[in-house]
Amino acid sequence: MTDVQTAPEPTRSEDGAKAGGAFIWYELMTTDAAAAKDFYDAVVGWNIAAESEFPNGYRMIGRSDGKFAGGVLPLNDEMLQNGAKPTWLGYIYVEDVDAAVASIEQAGGQALMPAFDIPEVGRVAMVSDPQGAAFYIMKPIPPANDPTAESDVFSPTEQQRVGWNELSTSDPSAARRFYTSHFGWDDTEFMPMGEMGEYRFLAHDGTRIGALCGTMPGGETKWRYYFRVPSIAAAKSAAEQHGGTIQMGPHQVPTGDFIIIGSDPQGAEFALVGGE
Repeated sequence: MTDVQTAPEPTRSEDGAKAGGAFIWYELMTTDAAAAKDFYDAVVGWNIAAESEFPNGYRMIGRSDGKFAGGVLPLNDEMLQNGAKPTWLGYIYVEDVDAAVASIEQAGGQALMPAFDIPEVGRVAMVSDPQGAAFYIMKPIPPANDPTAESDVFSPTEQQRVGWNELSTSDPSAARRFYTSHFGWDDTEFMPMGEMGEYRFLAHDGTRIGALCGTMPGGETKWRYYFRVPSIAAAKSAAEQHGGTIQMGPHQVPTGDFIIIGSDPQGAEFALVGGE
């Protein structure tokens, strides 16, 4: 890889960048929430709720600081019959969920789950970009006792949080246009990767939140979320001891961190970033 470079920004939509654009929540959909707790508690250091307080079995992912890293949604038979599979999904903040769904569909994306309200939580929809990468959009309802609360589930530096959001896509140029126009992200910095094209960094409000790149041959268009851990070697050992498999790494990235990518025992891909 070479040094980071900058390039002219792609053309934005006529109405400019939309409000919002932050990743505000992450969710594991899985066939076995109890097994997911055993695995991720050991690997990342979380404390996923042992039992659910919600009718659909949803469990909160607790961090060591007493706050939340996201949630776990058990997949029921109906979801599985409709094609759902174990996976991690991110939630992106928007000011108006219904308007955002309409705009995404007009741009060639799809509404995978129509907009709906979660009482006392917010309005949500599951969508995909024009190349098929799935994610949620959400307008949350702030807690009554903290009306100015902001999500802290993403952090470039803090442990037990997502530290990097990475999109592998079949059409990087189209993905750049889509995400910059809908969420106001900046994508002007990149690293050339030779025959693999560019590793295009994504920034929101001046902070790098991740990157997008082309898919490997035969690869799938999808979002990948890297959870920060103190030691990649220790996390790799814990993952393997608890039934996970490692597909890539450990290897060092230009920031000096190390990364691994693997699958949990239920088949959901996970990624980790941290020290050696």
